[in-house]
Amino acid sequence: MASDQEDNSERVKRLLGKPGNGNCADCGAADPEWASYTLGVFVCLSCSGLHKNIVRISKVKSVLLDPWSASEVELMESVGNNAAKAKYEKIVPAFYYCPTYKDCTLLKDQWIRAKYERKEFQYVERQEPYSAGYREGFLWKRGRDNGQYLSRKFILSEREGVLKYFKKHDAREPKATMKINTLNATFQPTKMGTAQGLQITYLKDNSTRNIFVYHEDGKEMVDWFNGIRAARFHYLQVAFPGALISDLLPKLTRNYIMEGYMEKTGPKHTEGFKKRWFTMDERRLMYFKDPLDAYARGEVFIGSRENSYSVHPGLPQNTQGYHWQFGITIKTPDRKFLFACETDEDQKDWIAAFQTVINRPMQPREYAVEAYFKHKP
Repeated sequence: MASDQEDNSERVKRLLGKPGNGNCADCGAADPEWASYTLGVFVCLSCSGLHKNIVRISKVKSVLLDPWSASEVELMESVGNNAAKAKYEKIVPAFYYCPTYKDCTLLKDQWIRAKYERKEFQYVERQEPYSAGYREGFLWKRGRDNGQYLSRKFILSEREGVLKYFKKHDAREPKATMKINTLNATFQPTKMGTAQGLQITYLKDNSTRNIFVYHEDGKEMVDWFNGIRAARFHYLQVAFPGALISDLLPKLTRNYIMEGYMEKTGPKHTEGFKKRWFTMDERRLMYFKDPLDAYARGEVFIGSRENSYSVHPGLPQNTQGYHWQFGITIKTPDRKFLFACETDEDQKDWIAAFQTVINRPMQPREYAVEAYFKHKP
């Protein structure tokens, strides 16, 4: 005869088969094996670790390995992921970034804290830091030339349609003004070496400019990120009045399709190959001497197959001057671009990234970008 303990264990395991409980309540990862027995939600191993940061509110244990009491199982039966979602995510703004298991720890941690600790999505007034349309504060910004991080005042204004920063705290004129219509923001903890690192990009004279910022307070950084998304969302709603919200959301911010080191040679294919950091952002392939450079050394437009763009493994015969053995050739209507990767795996990943872009039909606005690249001075 099964003991009460075994019976409780079987009851909680069966709950994983209920609708909503088969994915992590916080990041959506499949087959969660942990649970918060105070909140009544099933979570993955990664998110269970983040729940330990809010131990006053959430206490976690393993569904498969830990003992369960009858009262704990009863709470899990009475709540579950779907009911918890209806309560804790009742009024999540459309623009707010809800992280997945693929996202960085900071986004997941602040999402969990916003839901359960700060209850931001139950009380709309608690969303003001990122939904008010105006935000002002100080961030550590990386210097363009010396790489030092210095405190800079930033202002985000939906009314003006800009994000700007000031070199001195009492300065009247901004050092740089970034228009919301070309703004992007993406967290870069590995590249920047800090969990709160945010890369902001915008177009200046149709070339990409990078700004790297962080703040010691994770909430502050995620509020800036969602403030930028809110400003972009409201700009796009005005710019495209008939568009569906579901069509606008992917345009608010974007992660890069691919980043990493490759070697490249010049247009004559006679120069020696040089190691550069590459970033694939939509149809712009940019290369930098250093991953944290403010400006790209060059940009290449990658169009679609219908417009005579293609990618091929390997390099043309008689190519010389490369150190890495795994070549890639990109053919455009005007010329070939030659690259070399350090490993076979890198080569496959880059070819897959290029193929994804090339297989996608070009949008009307992308033809204008292509035309600019062709006539770039």
